[in-house]
Formats: sequence, structure tokens, C-alpha cells
Amino acid sequence: MCRELSEKEILDTVRDIRHEAPGIGAYKLYLMFKELYPDEMRGRDWFYGLMHESHLMLKPGKRRHTTSSNHPYRKYKNMIKGLTVNRINQLWVADITYIDTDEGVAYLHLLTDAFTHEIIGWILSDSLVASNTVTALDMGISHVSPLGFDGLIHHSDRGVQYCCNQYIDRLQAIKATISMTEDYKPTDNAIAERVNGIIKQEWLYRMKRPPDVVAARDLLARIIDFYNNRRPHRSNRDMLPPVRFREALTCM
Repeated sequence: MCRELSEKEILDTVRDIRHEAPGIGAYKLYLMFKELYPDEMRGRDWFYGLMHESHLMLKPGKRRHTTSSNHPYRKYKNMIKGLTVNRINQLWVADITYIDTDEGVAYLHLLTDAFTHEIIGWILSDSLVASNTVTALDMGISHVSPLGFDGLIHHSDRGVQYCCNQYIDRLQAIKATISMTEDYKPTDNAIAERVNGIIKQEWLYRMKRPPDVVAARDLLARIIDFYNNRRPHRSNRDMLPPVRFREALTCM
């Protein structure tokens, strides 16, 4: 008969995980324990009770949005209304969000596969110039190119970085359909907004502010690695982390 984990062992492990992912919630922690210790872990309600008693349940964080579409470039129609996403490389969603440092604001340019929720391209920079956004796109293209781009839709807001010639040329080179939000509602780019929120609410808002963009870039690299490879994702089959979900799909 397997020995049950002690409360101290569980709480020590929770604190170790929270050191890497300070905003990860109780349900995802429980799933991680069930995978690590399938025979030794007690039930979910007991685990929640222990988290409450130990004052380890999380409070919700804050959020902030931004975009600017005051530019002369073509603005494309929203092509994803009513779309059912059911495969890898069917829909990529892109967004830019603010990251605070002691020296000022940095900008996180993100590209995410909407089916696996894997962050496939990113860069943190100290400016909003389009070349940074293109770098994140190029990372995504390189990352998933073996799977091909047939039927790919790229969805973003109408910011100048996504409408400029340099970015559009990259998308047209891989024959991606270009889709953009038509309003300013977060729901028009919900998956991208959700990824922004996870990074901020589960990590950045619960950590000491990085001193500068270099330190923030190192921190984001660790956060994105944890998010992609270790964090259970509610939208994925068996709540697999994004990379494991992609690997499971491509091995079928």
C-alpha cells in the first residue's frame, strides 16, 4: 500500500512550484500533484481545504489593455467570427502587452496557436517598432514550419505593427489568411487576451518588478517555458500543457 503524502511534503512542493509560477491556482496544482504522485495524493476537496487553511489560495489580479489603430495601412476584416478551431496551425492569435520594469515600460509581442494555446513566438523589447513584432512572427513561422501552413488564419488587432507592409508581407509569403478585430472589445481577440492575462495574473503581478528590460526578458523566458511545458491548460485534452498537447497530436 502506498504512503500518502504528508501535509508538509505537499505544502513544501506547493511553495517550490509557486516559486516558479506564483500565480498558479489550486486546481492546476492539484492536477500536477496527481500526475507526480498518482497513488500517494489524496482527494481534491482535501487539497483545497489544506490550501485554504495554509492561506495559499490566490486572489485575482488586475489587468490593463492597449492598442492603437490610427494609421494609414489597410485594416483587414474579422475572419474568425463563428470559427471552430480544431487543429494545430489553423489559427494564430497575436497581441502586444505592456510589461512594467523599474526603468519604464517594455513591450511583450506574443504569437499563440489558438488550438494548443502554445506560445510559438515572442519577444520583449523596449519599443513598439514593427520589426520587433515581425521577430515574434518569424519565431513562430520557424517553430512550426515542419507542420505546414495550409489553411492558416492569423488574427490580431488593427495596430500599426500588424498592418504595416513588413508584417503583411511575411503573412502573405506563407499564404496565411489575414484577420483583424473590428471593434475594441477584448472578446474580439479573446485567446490572445487570455494568454496576456495568465502571464500577468499568475506571474508578473505576484512577483517583484524586474529592474530593466534585460532582467524582464530573462524572467519572461522562464515564465513562457513553464507556461508551455508544465502548466496544465483547461482548454486542452486531459488539461495537458500546450507543448505536450501538441506532441500528443502530432504523434497520433
